[in-house]
Amino acid sequence: MRLPLAFFALLAATPALADQTTGTILAYDREANVIVFNDRSVWELGDLEVPDDLEAGERVTIDFTSAGDSGIGKANAVTRE
Repeated sequence: MRLPLAFFALLAATPALADQTTGTILAYDREANVIVFNDRSVWELGDLEVPDDLEAGERVTIDFTSAGDSGIGKANAVTRE
């Protein structure tokens, strides 16, 4: 009985949560695939494909996976508002 309880306790300790943020683009580096919002938050998009004509001044939403207490995990999508 202890093994199943330990397994479920381990799963509960490391959640991965879907989340999103919305902001206006201050800068977009196409080579590094990095977006900087007007609030100066920096979003590294990795190998995520984004619209080719994305530019400063546009409002976008970034869907990402939160790694719980260890911070932001991976960006999953970028969509225009």
